[in-house]
Amino acid sequence: MSDWSAGIDDGGADELGTTVAALTADDIEPATRRQLLVRLVRQARARGVSGLFKPKTALRWMTDTVAEIAPHVPIRDLATLRRHFPDLDDEALADRLVRNAARATAGIGAAGGGASAVQWTVTPTLLSAPVLLAAETVAVVAIELKLTGELHEIYGAPLPAGGAQRAVALMQAWANQRGVNPMVPGVGIGVVLGTAARRELRDTLLKRFGRNLTTLGPFLTGAAVASYLNRRATRALADQLRTDLRRQRRSLPGSPPTVPGPPPALPGS
Repeated sequence: MSDWSAGIDDGGADELGTTVAALTADDIEPATRRQLLVRLVRQARARGVSGLFKPKTALRWMTDTVAEIAPHVPIRDLATLRRHFPDLDDEALADRLVRNAARATAGIGAAGGGASAVQWTVTPTLLSAPVLLAAETVAVVAIELKLTGELHEIYGAPLPAGGAQRAVALMQAWANQRGVNPMVPGVGIGVVLGTAARRELRDTLLKRFGRNLTTLGPFLTGAAVASYLNRRATRALADQLRTDLRRQRRSLPGSPPTVPGPPPALPGS
């Protein structure tokens, strides 16, 4: 496996990162999502991905690709989130982000199933099931990385601003399904890129990829199953993260019980 630290800031990942970033949007049309997923498959194949029929090769590609696209995942800071959702308090805002992310990952499952349903009507080398499922897995992980970063913003534990540091913190939080505590010393690139952490990320990706393999079915039956499983997994991840982030916020000295929202309007204003 290639060194993650070499891949995180690789400018060659820009095109792939742009496609994945577009797939993380809250509200895009199903046809557009399917087009983006097909583009992601094309980009994967253009990078010489031809051995994804082998599980180890697929897992290595997904792990390296997640590391490459992590810096490109668009994460809104708290101020931006408040501008986008001005009438929501912390918990309501978190609920909205989870709902949007679950819809997006469900949409990825539906788009992947739809693409699988037509794979025999397009060039056979364009869409093959293992490549498509690996691409779908990466897209779902990207959406969940975005959700992970934005939940940290809401619960008062923003991740590092730097591209590499933020990327590895996101991967750590996603793989562990726990918040990154900025008060704990030693939480940095060296820790996240250690052997145990790499194994944990690979194991989590393997579970997701294995789950996606079970969604292969005739025509659109796989799409329905994939949509349901993706939505459920995203919500489960969010529940774990929110529980841990709430606990961390309560344990910080001097931390308020909630992140304050916009100040109330004064009488007569």
